[in-house]
Amino acid sequence: MPRFARALSALVLLAGAVACVPAEAGDVIPVGRSDHTIVVDGQTRTFHVYRPSELPAEAPLVVMLHGAFGSGAQAERDYGWNPMADTGRFVVAYPDGLSRAWNVGAGCCGKPGAQDIDDVAFVTAVVTVIRRDLPVDPSRVYATGMSNGAMLSYRLACDTDLFAAIAPVAGTLLGQCPQPGRSSLIHIHGLTDRRVRYDGSPGIGQVAVDGPPVPDLITRWRTAGGCGAAAVRTEGPSTISTATCANGRAVDLVTVSGAGHQWPGGRDSALREALGLDEPSNAFAATTTIWTFFAAQRGPGG
Repeated sequence: MPRFARALSALVLLAGAVACVPAEAGDVIPVGRSDHTIVVDGQTRTFHVYRPSELPAEAPLVVMLHGAFGSGAQAERDYGWNPMADTGRFVVAYPDGLSRAWNVGAGCCGKPGAQDIDDVAFVTAVVTVIRRDLPVDPSRVYATGMSNGAMLSYRLACDTDLFAAIAPVAGTLLGQCPQPGRSSLIHIHGLTDRRVRYDGSPGIGQVAVDGPPVPDLITRWRTAGGCGAAAVRTEGPSTISTATCANGRAVDLVTVSGAGHQWPGGRDSALREALGLDEPSNAFAATTTIWTFFAAQRGPGG
């Protein structure tokens, strides 16, 4: 069954599934951090939500997808989305990948990739639960992710129409994408990333990721989105290429000279040291840059 159809099937079953597990998803999601459990495709899945103390009547929702070997809690600690949510008055969801990885196509990554776990259906179900229980604007739902999570953000944009914009960091697109360009896109990448290489050649690590060269991916997204000519500017080690597209969308690329596989402006963590990943660049704060981009984007909603 195609992934989008499977996601829709999961939504049909969602109301009953949530009622059968010890979750708070059927209640109003409280202020602060709350933990939730749902069942998707027979698998018990977990996520947590950060709700700031003040929300507008129609609040944005950001889905933050951790990288391989990470977790929702790790992403919450390291990337600074909760303080940004307090300031911007939006909700943040932190899903957990099974075995700390995501299935993003082409057999990647880890156990979810090997077993073809439907992570698109899972994230779709998370969004549906939060939209049911909080005043989320359906035209202002966004996804961002680091590394393997960045790859899942591409899959979500390719396989659903839920997301007004995505923001992959240190990732790429694996597998097919028959309709690129439906979501706005800001892609952030270190030019010396050895794990997910900017030029698309095989990276180092447990999975030799070899997606398309990032410039080719951005060109494809811009072409499909009917974008105009890009404007390019340089700010220190960062180069920012911005393009305005049809229907008010945008496709931006931010590259960082001398930066590797990392989240710019993120917290240096024990996970990074344990995995031998690169130190976060201090060229800019990716979370701030992404939220500024997201705040200007709206999708069709519904």
